[in-house]
Amino acid sequence: MANTPQAKKRARQNERRFAVNKARRSRIRTYLRKVEEAIASGDQTAAADALKVAQPELMRGVTKGVFHKNTASRKMSRLASRVKAMGA
Repeated sequence: MANTPQAKKRARQNERRFAVNKARRSRIRTYLRKVEEAIASGDQTAAADALKVAQPELMRGVTKGVFHKNTASRKMSRLASRVKAMGA
């Protein structure tokens, strides 16, 4: 357990950051799930629209430190290629 005032404050800050990051990660996953569902339904226009909405959310997660930049880029690339393949 934290003993010094500095360590106690750091523990409080960590709890707050954890809650914020958890909410942010959950929000991003929701947007990604909407893209996945649109792909599964076979509607390319809905999938493309969902992807356009999900992209800024995912990149916002990168700037906030929730995801690594390469992880977000990889997810976006894979989803975009799947949406594109629907048209073929």
